[in-house]
Amino acid sequence: MSAKLEGDTPRRRRLRQLSTVLIVAGALVLVDAVLTVVWQEPLTAFTSWRAQSGLSSDLSDLRRSGPTRAELDGLARLEGPSTRTAYLARSLRQRSDAGSAVGRIRMPTIGVERVIVAGTRSGDLRKGPGIYDETVFPGAAGTTAIAGHRTTFGAPFRDIDDLDPGDEIVVEMPYATITYRVRTSRIVPPTDVSVLRQTSRDQLVLSACHPLFSAEERIVVFADLVASEPLDVRPTDS
Repeated sequence: MSAKLEGDTPRRRRLRQLSTVLIVAGALVLVDAVLTVVWQEPLTAFTSWRAQSGLSSDLSDLRRSGPTRAELDGLARLEGPSTRTAYLARSLRQRSDAGSAVGRIRMPTIGVERVIVAGTRSGDLRKGPGIYDETVFPGAAGTTAIAGHRTTFGAPFRDIDDLDPGDEIVVEMPYATITYRVRTSRIVPPTDVSVLRQTSRDQLVLSACHPLFSAEERIVVFADLVASEPLDVRPTDS
């Protein structure tokens, strides 16, 4: 008994403590890696979850406030639902700050529902999928392009490679609910910005890094506009 006590020196106790810390740290790293592979990166997922919660509240406020007085004046001079929707889309684009909540995207076939923000800078995409500055808001004529993460910050676009032609994508904006149907998808280099180009067709373009855990390429999903349902507009108090 005394021999065992003599061998249990402070140095050995420190080594055992260090070994325990290293084993626990290694286990945590392994768990994080496994979760990232089969689901998403957990720490940034929590960050995104908190951001989405706040954005959802902001979006509700935006919808409740309705068009501004200036927008209502402009609407009074326009005819036809598509023209009025396009006007509100352009107006919201002009008055939206980077990273602010502007709508919600739903992709039922892959179980995605996220608040979308204005902008695609790194800080914007940490909150949720973002609309490229170079493209229009949904409802305006032309191309709307939205980028999203696949493995970090909630990984909203992790499974967009599972979207098939004919699948519906619904974008709910404060002024209209707009439905698209997937047309096709392709893999492009990160430098290929032609996918953001404005065209004569009204379309939605989704983009994300490809393959998973790599930024070597981009997967791009193209969807055509099939329906636009304007929402009832109410004046704001401003």
